Amino acid sequence: MMLAPHALFLRRWLLQEGTRLFRRKASGSMVLTATLRLPSHANIERDLVRTSNVEYFSTSCVNCAKSRELKGKRDISEKKLTRYFVDHRRVSLTGGKGGKGASTFHSEPRKEFGGPDGGNGGDGGTIIIKVDQQIKSLSLVEPLYRGMDGESGGSKNCYGRNADHTYIRVPLGTIVKEDGTVVADLSKHGQEYVAAFGGTGGKGNRFFLSNENRAPTKATPGEHGQERVLHLELRTMAHAGMVGFPNAGKSSLLRAISNAKPAVAAYPFTTLNPHVGIVQYQDHEQVAVADIPGIIQGAHRNRGLGISFLRHIERCRFLLFVLDLSGPDPWAQLQDLRFELEQYETGLSKRPQAIVGNKIDLPEARANLSALQSRVPQRIIPVSALTGHNVEELILHLRELYDGYLQTEESAGGQPVRW
Repeated sequence: MMLAPHALFLRRWLLQEGTRLFRRKASGSMVLTATLRLPSHANIERDLVRTSNVEYFSTSCVNCAKSRELKGKRDISEKKLTRYFVDHRRVSLTGGKGGKGASTFHSEPRKEFGGPDGGNGGDGGTIIIKVDQQIKSLSLVEPLYRGMDGESGGSKNCYGRNADHTYIRVPLGTIVKEDGTVVADLSKHGQEYVAAFGGTGGKGNRFFLSNENRAPTKATPGEHGQERVLHLELRTMAHAGMVGFPNAGKSSLLRAISNAKPAVAAYPFTTLNPHVGIVQYQDHEQVAVADIPGIIQGAHRNRGLGISFLRHIERCRFLLFVLDLSGPDPWAQLQDLRFELEQYETGLSKRPQAIVGNKIDLPEARANLSALQSRVPQRIIPVSALTGHNVEELILHLRELYDGYLQTEESAGGQPVRW
């Protein structure tokens, strides 16, 4: 049904007046009485000429609507991250029990002695540990797992259904140990390890049919699943690992070269868990850098949390020694760090490495840098994580170490780890 031009204009005008009064009331000026002045016939004809300039208004009031801004993701504090990040777990595993076999005999009209027809039981479920690249911690791993049991066999030679497998998803770099011995090293995405086999299903009486025994009644129950107690350890998979004493500025440096957001504060042991940041380059290559929590003297003797921190360095292909140039004797820091790594694992301190002198923006750092360069023959990269001074040189040198790692792996016939 088409509306007349006068009715169409009147409808639009009423909508405009209603919206204006509603906005005035919402803005705080209460309208007790409102008189709507209807336009005359002459004004309607005059305004119909300008129908192209008529504005369309929405009945919803924007001023009354609540602000629906997207809330940004809050940074997780280090205290909460400690509860979320778990790098070791003791797991008790029990495979599923097999289904029992059936002891039945076939019976139908005019066939009284049909013989045994009991089917076998299904196999129990197996527990499998599988690597998932999207998982970063062992916090989702439960301390106890039990596989599903297989179904029992039935009559008419019906076999029981095999139970489904139970998968335990773990991050890259997980080590599986049993009684202190490494039984699996899971370092590839999608890699699987059968942790506990399920029990075999029992046999039905049809299985025992023979020429000597034409009517067996024997049926066996299903076997129990395998029981094991395993220890899972997570060792961070990264290309580079930043090693340094507490409060050397490792977390600040990781913030400066990547998008990672580790906690930063003016006191030691701010970082309690490893953080991994990704350094991106223009050719779409990505280098993973791990911020290892601060190492103290005697860490190789498990002083403090030394070994739990040092094991994350084992997977790093090259090292970044972060020294605090504002402190006394930075060359002594380098010697102590190398000593702790060498005592923990022979040859760990001799991997490809770079020496980074942090906090160059402080006044006393210039003199310590000159003394460090006179005592250490290797190249030293002075940077300031706070101001960003000379960070580009560190990123370029990091790429040189990464390219050297790729060439070494390809020449040895191995497959380099890429992020």
